[in-house]
Amino acid sequence: MARQATKRPPSADRILEAALRVIASVGWRRMTMEAVAAEAGATLLQVREAFPDRASILAGFIRRTDAAVLAGHDPSDAGEPVRERLLDVLLRRLDALRPHKDAVRSIVREAVCDPGILCALPAFGGAMAWSLEAAGLSSAGPLGMLRVKGLAAIYLSALRIWLRDDSEDLGPTTAHLDRSLKRAEALMMRLPGGLRSRPA
Repeated sequence: MARQATKRPPSADRILEAALRVIASVGWRRMTMEAVAAEAGATLLQVREAFPDRASILAGFIRRTDAAVLAGHDPSDAGEPVRERLLDVLLRRLDALRPHKDAVRSIVREAVCDPGILCALPAFGGAMAWSLEAAGLSSAGPLGMLRVKGLAAIYLSALRIWLRDDSEDLGPTTAHLDRSLKRAEALMMRLPGGLRSRPA
């Protein structure tokens, strides 16, 4: 049911939540900014000011997920193996997505065919870079770029498993991530400084 628009501008987070509800209900392709405005109780202008286009909604969702993941960062884990820290970071990311699983399912299924989604790629790349940093790995330079691309591939493959994983402990998803990270670890160990943490 559409919410009544108010004079007080709704927050960007409220509009984002509304967009995710619309996506979960009708899908990424059928989402319209007008529907988002109605769901958020906002004017179309207010939606435009918060999210100028569809890709910015996805980028905002990615950045908000980043914030949830980084808020759970524990510096005392610095002594743990990098692979275990990466596993923890990626599982925290999936946990942050859990309330919006239906919307994520539609985005994964439909947004990949939307050319405009390319505008959200920098936000996704930034998310993977911050995931590396949270695990104690630098995302800078050519080696950092290689790490970002590798982690992105691992995360996207795990995302598809997660969408079918209805277990409470995410056993299948965790197992897939663990296997993928082990393979990546073996590959990166062949490169100079491949899995070396940042200097303390």
